[in-house]
Amino acid sequence: RDQAIAAQEASVSGINWTFGPMVDIARDARWGRMVEGAGEDTYLGSVMARAQVLGFQGPKLGTPHRVLASVKHFAGYGAAEGGRDYDTSYISEIQLRNVYLPPFKAAIDAGVGTVMSAYMALNDVPASGNAWLLQDLLRGELGFRGFVISDSWSVASLKVHGFARDEADAAARALRAGVSMDMGSMTYLMQLGKLVESGRMSVATVDRMVREVLAVKFRLGLFETPYGDLANKDKVLNDPAHRATTREAAQRAIVLLRNSGRTLPLKKTLRSIAVIGPLGDATEDIKG
Repeated sequence: RDQAIAAQEASVSGINWTFGPMVDIARDARWGRMVEGAGEDTYLGSVMARAQVLGFQGPKLGTPHRVLASVKHFAGYGAAEGGRDYDTSYISEIQLRNVYLPPFKAAIDAGVGTVMSAYMALNDVPASGNAWLLQDLLRGELGFRGFVISDSWSVASLKVHGFARDEADAAARALRAGVSMDMGSMTYLMQLGKLVESGRMSVATVDRMVREVLAVKFRLGLFETPYGDLANKDKVLNDPAHRATTREAAQRAIVLLRNSGRTLPLKKTLRSIAVIGPLGDATEDIKG
């Protein structure tokens, strides 16, 4: 219900794609992005993945008042060493299949239209240049039929990883691995034409990835109805039913604390409160 409301409010505003759900299983509390997902439990993560995809997209792409979803980050991003974001993930085959992949499988089975490839290296191979991960496993074994978008700048980051010699090599490696769209870095935009002209990449390879993107746009109905519904925007954004559902979601998401010594509610006569710790006044870090 929450994601269906988000989708309705976004679509009426002319937004037709969201970079969610984030379904990374995370078991190291030091990882700062844990808050975006469902936590450590694979079953819960899978149930949430399916529900969010169906909420965003509806029963199929092109359902009125819904948006395209993008399940992320494929795959193993939540297992970064030491909880350090972008750091390498080392995951055994049995862990990958039993812990980290099921939420993605649930999203794919629910019809998710796009998958976002991850920043980090999975077992020493960068995820956004990993043909086994994006072709053999994702498209072959899991049966994904949408298109893959890189996480922001992760195509250009193939050079940073030392996996690609330069920007042209990064573009070639990412495209051949199965990344259909480059987010942010403009590596495809600047390099693919040169790669084709030099004979290092075939037009057919580029066409195959373009076809994946266009197929999703057609299924989404963007060639028939590319714009939002500004005439009804204010009505939808101010729908009282949306506000009521949002309140219910907030209530159900509240973390309860043990009120030891009846500390709460704080007494009105209290003159000062000490907030202890390095994040006590870090307003940028505690947003949300």
